[in-house]
Amino acid sequence: MIKQILNRLPKKSSKSADSRDGSGTSTSSSNASTSSRNSDLVSNRYGSSSAASLPDFNSGPNLGSGYGNKLSQAVNAKLNGNQTGPYEALPSFRDVPNSEKPNLFIRKLNLCCIVFDFNNPTKNLKEKDIKRQTLAELVDYVSSASGRFSETVMQEIVKMLSVNLFRTLTSPPRENKVLEAFDFEEDEPLMDPAWPHLQVVYEFLLRFVASTETDAKLAKRYVDHSFVLRLLDLFDSEDPREREYLKTVLHRIYGKFMVHRPFIRKAINNIFYRFIFETEKHNGIAELLEILGSIINGFALPLKEEHKLFLVRALIPLHKPKCLPMYHQQLSYCITQFVEKDCKLADTVIRGMLKYWPITNSSKEIMFLNELEEVLEATQPADFQRCMVPLFCHIRCCLCSLHFQVAETALFLWNNDHIENLIKQNHRVILPIIFPALERNARQHWNQAVQSLTLNVRKIFSDIDPELFEECLLKFQKEESRENEIKSKREATWKRLEEIAAMKATSNEPVLISPKITRRTPSG
Repeated sequence: MIKQILNRLPKKSSKSADSRDGSGTSTSSSNASTSSRNSDLVSNRYGSSSAASLPDFNSGPNLGSGYGNKLSQAVNAKLNGNQTGPYEALPSFRDVPNSEKPNLFIRKLNLCCIVFDFNNPTKNLKEKDIKRQTLAELVDYVSSASGRFSETVMQEIVKMLSVNLFRTLTSPPRENKVLEAFDFEEDEPLMDPAWPHLQVVYEFLLRFVASTETDAKLAKRYVDHSFVLRLLDLFDSEDPREREYLKTVLHRIYGKFMVHRPFIRKAINNIFYRFIFETEKHNGIAELLEILGSIINGFALPLKEEHKLFLVRALIPLHKPKCLPMYHQQLSYCITQFVEKDCKLADTVIRGMLKYWPITNSSKEIMFLNELEEVLEATQPADFQRCMVPLFCHIRCCLCSLHFQVAETALFLWNNDHIENLIKQNHRVILPIIFPALERNARQHWNQAVQSLTLNVRKIFSDIDPELFEECLLKFQKEESRENEIKSKREATWKRLEEIAAMKATSNEPVLISPKITRRTPSG
């Protein structure tokens, strides 16, 4: 009876019930974070305040491999409208005792695992600024670290780096611009709106790899092949600032992690193969070649067969794509490094260049001639003799070019003392090949500078061996008179055809011409 009476009385609602219903979650967490910020540091305030303001950030030393993805998904969901707590800055490293800094470092790494949308500059301004400041603190902490990074810390570092850096690169359609002859220097590069944050992340990665407190044997478990491959994928970024950082970072990784060196070289090879034989589109070829230039410079002698195959299968075919101007300077340096390491490779390099020698692209031809000069400068006489005949057959064509810069660049080869000596030593083979081109240039080339340079080269050969020069001149004159005779006969035949056609123009009678075939006797 008494129970029934008590049950009819109105019940008072409790705060705990409201909190369980979800209406008081934000308020309670805000109060908790405020009270914890006002408490003393010794009471481990950042352990409780972070848990209240941003759940799951108070990570312990043992974290699962899937923790980062779950955390990032959870926090990103909160930022998209399901947030149960504010995104707040964690205490500074200066405000905590040394014993608590490693734990705070991990929590700051987790805080930076949240990725914001930088395509919308008005969204999450406060959170972006907090993250930027936190990243800057992480960079300072890594730079001044006084103890070895533990395995847990390395795991969290790589997780944070992966979340922020590894993304799908988006670029507008280039309409096959790379395949056309447009001015690469004038083309405006695309800048990533997220770069202010990405730059600090890259700086953190660079400091981490370069730090003496990073144990390579331990770190290689996390900076592994998968990490390196995804890093190499980023070289196709449109932003040149990102590629510049990537170049420095990859070079440091190559130097620190010796176990990864063969894999890195092979992965770069695969990028080159895909670029040469499939797409001919990649933004980071120049940066990758710049890294390789430094790597080749450190190759031990004698060169391994693997390195020689890399030269033949990857570097030499890189002369083929139309977008060669984007990376030719770096490619030329790599090629020259190989020849300087092993002069016997000069014949292989020169014959490889002749295989891809441009025919209708004058600007590309000038680049080939400039690179050829650098290769010949490192070539020894014995290696030069093996390739000089096909080489000077191509140079003869360049000397006759109507593009004055092509002809001029080819004639400039004689300004190099080493190349001039090589030519002088083999002038009996070279002069008969190029003499017709020299003689025609001296007589009828439209550019005065080309004519002047040609006369200088003719004088060099005339001074070396006057008898051979005179012999070549007589042979040229004989060949020229024979060509003139054939030309006059051809013109006479056409004139005869025109006269007969004019005579019978009024009738429909077909015109028959008696065949008079003039056969050209083979020379020499």
